[in-house]
Amino acid sequence: MSENNDLIKLYSGQILALAADIPHTDRLQNPHASVKRRSPLCGSTITVDLNMANDCVSEFGQDVKACALGQAAASVVGGAVVGRNEDEIRRAQTQLKAMLKSDGPAPDAPFDELKVLLPAKEFKNRHASIMLALDATVEAIEQARNANCA
Repeated sequence: MSENNDLIKLYSGQILALAADIPHTDRLQNPHASVKRRSPLCGSTITVDLNMANDCVSEFGQDVKACALGQAAASVVGGAVVGRNEDEIRRAQTQLKAMLKSDGPAPDAPFDELKVLLPAKEFKNRHASIMLALDATVEAIEQARNANCA
């Protein structure tokens, strides 16, 4: 019974509100890079399209087919990623992973709203889904950089 209560707490109103309002859900027509990532444990998928200008994300689109936790993470990332450079996004990725796996603090602003996912650290089978948006975004930035679009 305690595990059920923990799951109910995990899916808080704030997480569900984020999941219901994901920004940038239209795919880009001609992205510099496009990456699809899948969580093998739960089957959640996120496809990220982005364009780069002056070493920053200038346009962003995402197709999110994930659990509420993955959707909430994608919502925060989608709301914060435009105008950010690779270092800022990599830092958020590293910080989110540390928050989930080793009691690290929440990511810095503008990704600090990811702190809402802190209760998920006890549910290791949800970590991959939560990481999808940032993992796909970092990979897309690498693709764009390698194609000389950054």
